[in-house]
Amino acid sequence: MNSMLIAQGASSPATPSPAEQAAREKQAEATGQKFEAMFLAQMMAPMFDGLGEDSPFGGQTAKAYRSVMLQEYGEAMAANGGIGIADQVKAEILRLQEVAQ
Repeated sequence: MNSMLIAQGASSPATPSPAEQAAREKQAEATGQKFEAMFLAQMMAPMFDGLGEDSPFGGQTAKAYRSVMLQEYGEAMAANGGIGIADQVKAEILRLQEVAQ
């Protein structure tokens, strides 16, 4: 991207091609979905705090498994529509990219 600006001169903004715009939108969507998955996992964590750790693995292993499980739950929820955070993050990323051009 920076090489495009240098080649065209700093005074003229680069207009992204349709392929570049589609790639930006896809990347913004993926970033939004990752953020929403992380948010959902963090939001669900307190729900599992009160559970005992009497699993066959016990102690630290149960805590490690629980964090992986929550991460997977968050990713699954975000991939299936989530709660709308991903769409907002995507829109904001794309808006900021337009301003930066």
